[in-house]
Amino acid sequence: HSNQLRQARAMGDYLIVGVHTDEEIAKHKGPPVFTQEERYKMVQAIKWVDEIAPGAPYVTTLETLDKYNCDFCVHGDDITLTIDGKDTYEEVKTAGRYRECKRTQGVSTTDLVGRMLLMTKAHHSNIDEDLNYRKHTDNFGKGPKGHSPWTGVSQFLQTSQKIIQFASGKEPQPEDTIIYVAGAFDLFHIGHVDFLEKVHQLAEKPYIIAGLHFDQEVNRYKGKNYPIMNIHERTLSVLACRYVSEVVIGAPYAVTADLLDHFRVALVCHGMTEVVPDKDGSDPYEEPKRRGIFQLVDSGSNLTTDLIVQRIIKNRLAF
Repeated sequence: HSNQLRQARAMGDYLIVGVHTDEEIAKHKGPPVFTQEERYKMVQAIKWVDEIAPGAPYVTTLETLDKYNCDFCVHGDDITLTIDGKDTYEEVKTAGRYRECKRTQGVSTTDLVGRMLLMTKAHHSNIDEDLNYRKHTDNFGKGPKGHSPWTGVSQFLQTSQKIIQFASGKEPQPEDTIIYVAGAFDLFHIGHVDFLEKVHQLAEKPYIIAGLHFDQEVNRYKGKNYPIMNIHERTLSVLACRYVSEVVIGAPYAVTADLLDHFRVALVCHGMTEVVPDKDGSDPYEEPKRRGIFQLVDSGSNLTTDLIVQRIIKNRLAF
């Protein structure tokens, strides 16, 4: 989604994103994973979005474009159809007010839902003999042999070009307060956004660096089949957030003196989630605490990756 919005923004000067209501999605696609309020907030947090249009109709009409004073609309190169099989963009295409962007290969909502439905079995271990598991992977990916033990059934391939497109490219300025946060940031969601927004409000000129742990590390402290998204997908998701300035790909689990000195970190923040000890049993935040620069931040949101997975499992039959 972020990549589509990035491409769309590059085609013009001001990007308005229409977000459907829960009712509209349920009618055409099945139950949404996130509520409309969560989705409005989530889309607004993506740095290429200038404005959102809540409750946008599923079929984009010229009337909608005119209402928001838009010259044209943009959609991915995968066709969307209404429940009765009509192209939802037919009217705007005919009027010449339609542009297309490339779909991002190797990642989709369907694929992520597939990985979550496999939570009951092990997509992080190479299980060949489990028929239930094989049946699901065949539906959602390339079968048990066609994926890395660390990335589920994803075929997403990272390139340096993609990272450059997503990165802000802004160096921290002398007057910036450099704030470091670390975690899995798996299935980047509204809980993460709320946390980052709160952290962003802690300084007048914040420069937030997000440290992302490698898949193996996340699996060590989260267990089960986490992470759902691999390090490459998580990197882009976090970079797309308007509150984040920089990402450390494969950050060390313990926030070390070297890391703090290297990035000239003034503040280290963690949410209200449990802090799992490092492999040797030590507190990963020992050094920032020693320096008196550690702060717990309550995002006010109770949404976690676990809860999202539970929502998916609850709706698995509908999906």
